[in-house]
Amino acid sequence: MFKDIIVGVTPTGVDACAVEAAVNFAKKFESNLYLVHVAGMEQGWGSIETLDASGETARLEARIREMYAPLLAAVPSASVQVVAGIPHNELLRLARKKDTDLVVMGPHTKEYEEKRAQMWGMAGSTLERVSQKARCPVMIVHQAVECKDPAFCSILVATDFSEQSECAVSYGGQMARQYKAGLTVMNVSETATDSPDGRAQIEERLRKEYGDRLQGIEKCGFMGRFGRPAMEILNMAKQLGSDLIIMAHHSKADDPEEAFLGSTVVQVSVNAPCPTMSVNRHFDLRCGLMYDQTGQAVQVSATV
Repeated sequence: MFKDIIVGVTPTGVDACAVEAAVNFAKKFESNLYLVHVAGMEQGWGSIETLDASGETARLEARIREMYAPLLAAVPSASVQVVAGIPHNELLRLARKKDTDLVVMGPHTKEYEEKRAQMWGMAGSTLERVSQKARCPVMIVHQAVECKDPAFCSILVATDFSEQSECAVSYGGQMARQYKAGLTVMNVSETATDSPDGRAQIEERLRKEYGDRLQGIEKCGFMGRFGRPAMEILNMAKQLGSDLIIMAHHSKADDPEEAFLGSTVVQVSVNAPCPTMSVNRHFDLRCGLMYDQTGQAVQVSATV
């Protein structure tokens, strides 16, 4: 399913959970795996020529390989690359060059551990910009992920009925079909008082908006809630035992490359009990069975 996976790393080890998740996916899907660290200009190391000449690039690569050696032993073909530049630019450049179909990242910078209590509603600029412009889904992992078979059993998709959220619902439908997983599509309203009738109205709208494109998914449910979106999404994920949350990268800007990562996505991703996938446009799974955006299955040859 995921043929080429990039995971952004740093020499600090704060991305260990993201690396572990990427390694598990690479093993399961026999994927090409690339661990990439970008030495940014803010670190004062100058250009790539200076890094190479000083040996800093090689030292960083060796440090990262040593740090993640126990994990990388399971994927001996994994590539570790250290380059100089602006982190999000270099990650995006490599993702496009490799035609990557999944980018895995941690939700934070190295200061995350010290600032965890203040991180509600915040995310690192690299994650923000990679999610903004990536041509594939971006999975945000902030804690250890259990390696299951199948990889996903319960998928939660949060929508605000925006055009951008349709991308998240469609991708969630494709994954649910591929894995025979349960799929729950939910909406949280902040504009009305909670009541059984209000929830029923939201759920009816969800069925009307998305029911046709999710036909054929055996375990598919719709949930309406009231309150703070991030809190309700997190509560629902825990209640359902979800192993993946899918959300639109943004909901207001027309151009996905001009939109900022939505605050709800950030709040969910840094607190979720499972990985959060940020989707910024329509994507198709790279596997032998594709699904068009109406949910209809189409037989094609797998992309190599």
